[in-house]
Amino acid sequence: MANNWEQIDKEGYFLIVQERGPTLGSSLRDHILCQDGFVFKDLNRNGVLDPYEDWRLPLEQRVDDLVKRLTVEEIAGLMLHSLHQTVCKGDPMAELLYPNRPKSDTREHIWDLTETQKSLLVEHRIRHVLLSIVEDTSSAARWNNRLQAFAEALGQGIPVSVSSDPRHIPAGTGEFDMGAGGDLSVWPDNIGLAAAFDPELVRRFGEIAAREYRAMGITTALSPQVDLTTDPRWFRFAGSFGEGLKLAAALARSYCDGFQTSTGEREIDGGWGWDSVNAMVKHWPGGGSGEGGRDAHYGYGKYAVYPGNNFEEHLKPFLEGAFKLAGKTGTASAVMPYYTVSWGIDSVYGENAGNSYSKYIVTDLLRKKYGYDGLVCTDWNITADPGPLDYTFGGKSYGVENFSIAERHYKIIMAGVDQFGGNNDIAPVLAAYRMGVEEWGEAFMRERFAQSARRILRNIFRTGLFENPYTDPDESRATAGNAAFVQAGFEAQLKSVVLLKNRNHTLPLKPGTRVYIPKRHLRASKNNFFGMLTPEKDVLPIKLEIVRRYFEPVDDPAGAEAALCFIESPKGLGYEEGKGYLPINLRYRPWTAHNAREKNIAGDEDRSYRNKTGTATNEPDLDMILDTRKKMGNKPVIVIVNTRNPFVAAEFERDVDGILLDFMVQPEALLDIVSGKAEPSALLPFQMPADMETVEAQAEDVPLDMACYRAEDGNVWDFAFGLNWRGVISDGRVIQFK
Repeated sequence: MANNWEQIDKEGYFLIVQERGPTLGSSLRDHILCQDGFVFKDLNRNGVLDPYEDWRLPLEQRVDDLVKRLTVEEIAGLMLHSLHQTVCKGDPMAELLYPNRPKSDTREHIWDLTETQKSLLVEHRIRHVLLSIVEDTSSAARWNNRLQAFAEALGQGIPVSVSSDPRHIPAGTGEFDMGAGGDLSVWPDNIGLAAAFDPELVRRFGEIAAREYRAMGITTALSPQVDLTTDPRWFRFAGSFGEGLKLAAALARSYCDGFQTSTGEREIDGGWGWDSVNAMVKHWPGGGSGEGGRDAHYGYGKYAVYPGNNFEEHLKPFLEGAFKLAGKTGTASAVMPYYTVSWGIDSVYGENAGNSYSKYIVTDLLRKKYGYDGLVCTDWNITADPGPLDYTFGGKSYGVENFSIAERHYKIIMAGVDQFGGNNDIAPVLAAYRMGVEEWGEAFMRERFAQSARRILRNIFRTGLFENPYTDPDESRATAGNAAFVQAGFEAQLKSVVLLKNRNHTLPLKPGTRVYIPKRHLRASKNNFFGMLTPEKDVLPIKLEIVRRYFEPVDDPAGAEAALCFIESPKGLGYEEGKGYLPINLRYRPWTAHNAREKNIAGDEDRSYRNKTGTATNEPDLDMILDTRKKMGNKPVIVIVNTRNPFVAAEFERDVDGILLDFMVQPEALLDIVSGKAEPSALLPFQMPADMETVEAQAEDVPLDMACYRAEDGNVWDFAFGLNWRGVISDGRVIQFK
């Protein structure tokens, strides 16, 4: 063997560090090749250096060689992207997604593979695994190493690409958002990043998040969500960059550049390298125009509509942002279409089916017209049979409900899609292959599968996984959540908080001010995603030990100098079993949609909610504010709104002295601003509506088309509005993006 390398033993794997080549990671000690003074991994264990194993060769040559070696079954496995996998105990998501899994857990450690996870790799040939909730960073790293070692001994030795939904906000809010699992730095939600109006901040977030992802073994981000949020009622508004096109496109570009770009010694080729994470930009062609503001996670929200004939603008965050990067990687490496049926858009085939089923949306537009040749992966669980209209984990086979599961797979493949999100079963993919052979012949269908395999494998090669897919748990702990990353995240949180009102310069409050913090009354409710029942209760919305670092909390309003009311933006639903379709209400009191459309735009069934009443599940938040106002008399009342959507503030604005918008930040960031330790600088990345009538009158597909709320001080809460201690902010950001 050559003498220009050394072997370093690690926990469950070893590294080969060579002078003139990349560091290799492997768990198979007898399958290392030396040639021309270099070291290579014998991935298929045949004793020969095959082109795809030769890290000196160009990417496309390696990819083409490997694709030729793959069986149809192996390609079909590459076309699967698993359902959520966890590295923890007591996970409610696992209970829902895997109801028939063994109840006894025989693993010695939580990072050991389950029998189900092993079967994904062996029986179903899966090499793309979605990681959701984790115990901590080092456990995730160890689990990744177990996963990679198991896969390395199979077939062609293709490593596993581990993926993740966003996980850098303080708490998970849905199936598509894991919260800060894994000892990571904490950042505001996407809408909070947008409120900073700072592309460089978002690029820096991408860099840091990518480093922390790689520390956990994650190489694909199921983000960014760049949908232009043109309807304020949309359930996923907070995961977006808002409704300003210039801003959304700029932040989409920065986000992808930050995640995908490696530099210096960490770069392998073309900006890709050991710090790179594939960005799967979503949701093509834009999911922010759901009819009535409803969301397609539920069957009642399956249609996107375009009453303003504004479909083309929804493409621009992709075309002018995620597909036009400033960095070397050039374009987001993957795209996810949304669940929705983009109603009336297909001008070629005349179909109204979910976007991943649409040849017009995927092939004619994305592939041919706009020249995108990266990986396209469906959103999760779109090939299963539909469930109840209000059940989020039901299948989302919109428009093809009468097809068999195999026929749905075939239609998606022929539409130009490469991968099935949330599908653990290889059988329907192979059945789809046989359908294609019957219709088009073996050669055609083999090449169609090979086309997807090439797109998929590029993203695995680019991130260096074929050379070293392993992660050192000690290095992971040192990287993820380090002091510099945590500080950067906290500074971003400060830059995301919007000050909407500051009557008579009430804010900031002096340190040590006696503050009254009323409890929130939470009605009994059911979690929208996971179905858990929450009993009625009163809760203190912030820990008093945190408050005491800034102020003196008191129980009696009579002894307080100011009150801090922590609430959430109104939470409404667009459908309720027994009541049918309802207006999504963005105010706290019930609202009746007297002026709603008499007939829905999309579909044949009647989904109108004209003259029906929508309620907010958190109406008691308004009662709490008004009650606090009475108790405080003329003393200042400050409202801090955890904001998931724009809302109607007219119900309480004139009764309070200060209003701050919180986009999923830590309480310390909020109190830093309330106490004057930091100054607010954020701007509204959306419009705040004057009333529900203007919400109902706006077109679902048109941004910035509402009459905005005018506050008692005369300020209009329009896009790019915000206050600092001196008054209305008017700086270069406003000029650039408004």
